[in-house]
Amino acid sequence: MSSVAVLTQESFAEHRSGLKDVEITGSVPEDEAYIPTYLEAFPPLPDKSTPGEKTGEPAGAWSKIRPIKASVITQVFHVPLEERRYKDNSQFGEGEEAKVCLDIMQKTGAHIELSLAKDQGLSIMVTGKLDSVMKARKEIVARLQTQASATVLIPKEHHRFVIGKNGEKLQELELKTATKIAIPRSDDPNANIRITGTKDGIEKARHEIQLISAEQDKRAVERLSFEKAFHPFISGAYNRLVQELSQETGARISIPPPSVPKDEIVITGEKEAVAMAIARIRAIYEEKKRKTTTISVEVKKSQHKYIVGPKGNTLQEILENTGVSVEMPPLDSASETIILRGEPDKLGPALTQVYAKAKSVIVVEVIAPAWLHRFIIGKKGQNIGRITQQLPKVHIEFTDGEERISLEGPTEEVEQAQAQMQEIIKDLMARMDYAEINIDHRFHRHLIGKNGANINRIKEQYKVSVRIPQDSERCGLVRIEGDPQGVQLARKELMDMAQRMENERTKDLIIEQKFHRSIIGQKGEKIKEVRDKFPEVIIIFPDQQQKSDIVQLRGPKNEVEKCAKFLQKLIAELVESSFSISVPIHKQFHKNIIGKGGANIKKIREETNTKIDLPMENSNSEMIVITGKKSSCEAARDRILAIQRELCFFECTSSSVLIFQDDVIEDSLVVDPRHHRHFVCRRGQVLRELAEEYGGVAVSFPRTGTQSDNITLKGPRECVDAAKKRIQEIVQELVSFISSPCINIACKCKYLRALLYLWLAAQEPASQENGDTDLIPRKCDIIIVTGRAEKCELARAALLALVPVTIDVEVSYDLHRYIIGQKGAGIRKMMEDYEVNIWVPQPEQQSDIIKITGQVASVERAKQGLLQRVKELQAEQEDRALRSYKVTLSVDPKYHPKIIGRKGAVISQIRKDYDVNVQFPDKGDEQQVYWLKKNANEARAAIEQLVAALQDMVSEDIRLDRRVHARIIGARGKAIRKLMEEFKVDIRFPQPGSEDPSKVTVTGLPENVDNAIDHLLNLEEEYVSWECRTADDNKALAKGFVVRDAPWNAQGNKAPDMSSAEEFPTFGSGIAPKQTSAWGPKKC
Repeated sequence: MSSVAVLTQESFAEHRSGLKDVEITGSVPEDEAYIPTYLEAFPPLPDKSTPGEKTGEPAGAWSKIRPIKASVITQVFHVPLEERRYKDNSQFGEGEEAKVCLDIMQKTGAHIELSLAKDQGLSIMVTGKLDSVMKARKEIVARLQTQASATVLIPKEHHRFVIGKNGEKLQELELKTATKIAIPRSDDPNANIRITGTKDGIEKARHEIQLISAEQDKRAVERLSFEKAFHPFISGAYNRLVQELSQETGARISIPPPSVPKDEIVITGEKEAVAMAIARIRAIYEEKKRKTTTISVEVKKSQHKYIVGPKGNTLQEILENTGVSVEMPPLDSASETIILRGEPDKLGPALTQVYAKAKSVIVVEVIAPAWLHRFIIGKKGQNIGRITQQLPKVHIEFTDGEERISLEGPTEEVEQAQAQMQEIIKDLMARMDYAEINIDHRFHRHLIGKNGANINRIKEQYKVSVRIPQDSERCGLVRIEGDPQGVQLARKELMDMAQRMENERTKDLIIEQKFHRSIIGQKGEKIKEVRDKFPEVIIIFPDQQQKSDIVQLRGPKNEVEKCAKFLQKLIAELVESSFSISVPIHKQFHKNIIGKGGANIKKIREETNTKIDLPMENSNSEMIVITGKKSSCEAARDRILAIQRELCFFECTSSSVLIFQDDVIEDSLVVDPRHHRHFVCRRGQVLRELAEEYGGVAVSFPRTGTQSDNITLKGPRECVDAAKKRIQEIVQELVSFISSPCINIACKCKYLRALLYLWLAAQEPASQENGDTDLIPRKCDIIIVTGRAEKCELARAALLALVPVTIDVEVSYDLHRYIIGQKGAGIRKMMEDYEVNIWVPQPEQQSDIIKITGQVASVERAKQGLLQRVKELQAEQEDRALRSYKVTLSVDPKYHPKIIGRKGAVISQIRKDYDVNVQFPDKGDEQQVYWLKKNANEARAAIEQLVAALQDMVSEDIRLDRRVHARIIGARGKAIRKLMEEFKVDIRFPQPGSEDPSKVTVTGLPENVDNAIDHLLNLEEEYVSWECRTADDNKALAKGFVVRDAPWNAQGNKAPDMSSAEEFPTFGSGIAPKQTSAWGPKKC
């Protein structure tokens, strides 16, 4: 009889395809039933010979074998909840875990997918080339899984074998075990190797390092291959048995951990110890293989974790108690079958323990309305806290937006918790109710009130909970929850408040910001009085930083009008009492005006009832500001000026002190007394100029009231003569001044102050040319100009040019608010640009006249600017009127998505092309209407044309094998979008959970639909046939590969044992085969 060998390596298919040419050359028939010979399937390697020498057909066959291509692999591994670095599941897919995965994918080029298991563990699938997958896995374990560390002790001389050439072995080991291995330096006496990583990774790395050390150890090394299922019996519960064997024999026994798919046990040590350990292990294996049997049970996958227990302790406990090994399916497997292996009489108790562990924790769901969840939880979790304190092993989970509540824990405690939860729900349903009302979101902040005053009052009064949506949601739905009676009363009050607010009126008052603080008063006392007088009116002042003059009143119409009139009256009184004038007083006299202890200034303030503000001592300003009523301010000003005049006169007379020297002479000069004032006024400025210019000459004028016209000059002769001559010139100029008649200029009193300051500022550079002017404003409309005739005329012309004028401009009342602008910004800008004052009548006057006051040129420019602004506003009104045109169009709702287009592309293009606004009806409306503004008819025609095209479309349903749906759709829908664009149709696939999962709907023009359906059916046929071929190939590969005329067919030989390490040795092994193999002698 002949024997055959079955090879199950999937990669052999690639190997065989490389020999196809050889098979054809040898005229071997291409038939699936054909069995190749051993030499055809495995041609021998060519012998070493001279280069260029032909080695025959076998060498040519090997040369034609195609190289093995790099393949894409997929690895799946699980990270338990207790080992996860990031445990926040609220941002799963968006938090740190997702960022780490994206970073790793960019670095390694591997594809990573995360999923969250029911036990909150993390399942990670990594796809890519082998090298990329290993690097990505190492990065993932290091960054997503909590790290532990352990040390392994091997001889120092073995470290270099762990590192390998250029560190390649160490890198490979780190990638393979996803750990970080730190090997001490050669000059470091410490021989411990530190391993950092996950628990499984550390175990794998320790195992591999011990293997490397054992291979390099001069002591004996033996490898035993036993089925993985019997390893637990050899290691014993909690590894106690293998530890006892190691202690008794003195040999080191390395059993691969359960997570490593190896069945090889390595024993190292002294030869006698190794032989003793092998004998003991073989005895255990033979005994267990002979006595044990297996049973399989089905347990829900979700309960497996409770059988395994934390870190596999439950499995070890069952093994210790019953001597039965429990074999669990891999975590990434869908299998629910658990295998129990042990002696027949012990399988029953072990099975009982397995079922007990599986049922020790259950998951139940309690149904309760979602709105009740927060009441079930209670304030700060009080209600749910009582249950969890009594039953700490029960985990309760609420799902947002869903009615189910999950309870997980021991069976008895979960049943108790379930009963308590149902009792709480029943009680809440009996005494709780809710109501929903729709209130315009604009009124929500008024319902809430200042600092929540209104809503808090309603909550406390009716013992209810009111949920008002955020402003950003722009939703009007208000939800009330609580006692049924309280809910209805709160609902009624909220509806009444909303109705009142709808009837309210809002009015804006223009009040200068400087008066706001006066109206509010200290600590809000004055505004509180106003609010108490008009309790139904809400008064809102703008923030100081806004610098706005608009004060808003809101409330019932009549009350708002009364409050507005009251505030206007209050403002008028404030304006009257806020008249202010500035008085220039020499800085040196300020202390005299204040008086000792502030006596003078206090007396003036009390007697005139004004507010007087003096500049700070370190300020350069000389202006004293008086505020109050006009008459009172003028009285206070006169009193302050009187004090200054007295001080000036004293200073001037005191300057007549003489300094006698040998070369000083004294002379006199006659000057008309009416001109004396010119020399001593303005703090004696003319006298100081004479002294500075003529060598310090001292000029003394007679005291006031003596009626003397003789003045005295003292100083050096030359200086006295020059000063005397200059005084005569000044007197001559004063004589030439016109004193009577005067030039009179008519001007209203309210413009005098501003007019004089403007004119003086403009004429300051030419003051010496025009001569001195004595301008003191009086309470009349006449300005008197005194000076030389020609200069007086020039001054008169300049002053007349500065006299403000007021003109009326007629502007429609409807446009006033647009001219004023938001918070008065428009009118302020015009006044600043044109340097005028613009007065707009109050809204209640409904007047069309706007007054402009200012200089003639500025007023004219402001008038033109205002008229131009009116033209712009009128043009805007006309444009709005054109845009208000609307057209209605009825369209079947089923066409709405097509008209809108993908992400609104179609409707956006229509809006852009025709400059229109298109509005769709709300769902549930009977009439479907499109509102179109401006160019409406053209847009309507475009939509009707689009609808007509849609009405010509047909929809047909076809059934496609659901296995090919994903292939037709393609990655992220690229393939299906390409098909829809090519055939100009719309293709809809069924949703997950659909009643008919094979139904596919195609919509479009009849011809396009037929073409698309034909194409889809062709794709289905092609994909299904490919799936069948793939399945057949897989079946064929599963059967293995059979060869004829193998070496073991000869008499006396036997087929090699593929499970034997001797027949199929591992590369690098130092074990010599015990017998000659059927494969023939080795070639060096």
